[in-house]
Amino acid sequence: MKTRRTRPWMAALASCFLALPAGAQTGAAPVTGSLARGEYLARVGGCANCHTMPRDGIPFAGGRPMSTPLGPIISTNITPDPVHGIGRYSFDDFRRVMHEGTAPGPKHLYPAMPYTAYTKATDEDLRALFDYLRHGVAPSDYAPPPTRLPFPFDQRWALRFWKAAFLPSGRYVDKPGKDAEWNRGAYLVQSFGHCGSCHTPRGVAYQERGHDESARHFLTGMVNDNWHATNLTGTQGAGLGRSDAASVAHFLRTGHADGNIAFGAMAEEVEQSIQYLTEADVRAVAKYLKSLPARRNEGAYSPDRPDAPGPRQGDRTGNVESVGARVYKSFCAQCHQPDGKGVAGTFPRLAGNASVLGDDATSLIRLAVQGGRGPRTATGPAPQMMPAFDDTLTDVQIAQVLTYVRQSWGNTARPVTTNDVTKLKSKLK
Repeated sequence: MKTRRTRPWMAALASCFLALPAGAQTGAAPVTGSLARGEYLARVGGCANCHTMPRDGIPFAGGRPMSTPLGPIISTNITPDPVHGIGRYSFDDFRRVMHEGTAPGPKHLYPAMPYTAYTKATDEDLRALFDYLRHGVAPSDYAPPPTRLPFPFDQRWALRFWKAAFLPSGRYVDKPGKDAEWNRGAYLVQSFGHCGSCHTPRGVAYQERGHDESARHFLTGMVNDNWHATNLTGTQGAGLGRSDAASVAHFLRTGHADGNIAFGAMAEEVEQSIQYLTEADVRAVAKYLKSLPARRNEGAYSPDRPDAPGPRQGDRTGNVESVGARVYKSFCAQCHQPDGKGVAGTFPRLAGNASVLGDDATSLIRLAVQGGRGPRTATGPAPQMMPAFDDTLTDVQIAQVLTYVRQSWGNTARPVTTNDVTKLKSKLK
């Protein structure tokens, strides 16, 4: 199997809720009492994932390169080291970083740091997080290399105008008429969870096109680091419209629900962070997500239509999809089953899978090319591997088998073209 390094896009943009366990670091103070709250928020906020080099990096010491359309951005050291970290920060310094995107200096931060979400966090939560980073994390004198973007993106002073135009103002305020659980879920999704960083489309100035449920583009999905973050609204086809709140909560906890399995960046998020959310917080997040109205009609699933669950008529008449049907039978059906329903808890279903039905097929193509695995969680099934087919199937065959999958068993989604496959493969090299 051919593997390629995945570079996360815009720091936390690939890490809604993503973080690594922080309390067991050598040299860190024991995490007890109030520090436990800060550790929990660090996990929810994805601090360690972005500020730790992959493959045995020093926790929170930075140095991880993050691929962005502007160029690579290097994460900083946020350990309590007084020279290379935040050891000399006051709480007001830290609060300005989180709420305003401005570090001491002053130094305007690129929105790779999701301060557009953290600006909604309460001062009390930021104080707990600050105390944890100062007293619950081991200091490191590692000095990450500086970020060097090409002109004009290296002109940080211009970010003050970007922030004036696009940085939301004020902390999260409970919505009247909504109960405490809904508001807790909204707070987590919009602030520390920064789900919109991955799942909300961006505009021409690289800004999120909405920061809460009042915006029609909020959480409707977008491509990050060559993965497509799915639509989290109530859309029936490619969204959460066909899942109930209990299923959404179970998926967040285990990475498995309704025959769906987390993969790619989402598998990493579930494995390293979301599974550790409290039961109350998981339910709150699920309740909030399920309250979002349907946006952006994408794909459709009709299990009762005449040609479901079998292949379309075109697959039996020499049409191009017949190649896709043969490839599916040879390489896919053993795991995903001839009817596309998969094996519960082991191999995901393809019939009615929201990731299959989305307008954007980036994630499907990447899985076919590179393979992948499900998340390892405390309460979910053991993770299974999907093999890479880059060396086995041609670009034409990959396009045709994915088109077959997207148009069989009641699925209705746009075809995948050979050019779609070729273009993505060039980006993954």
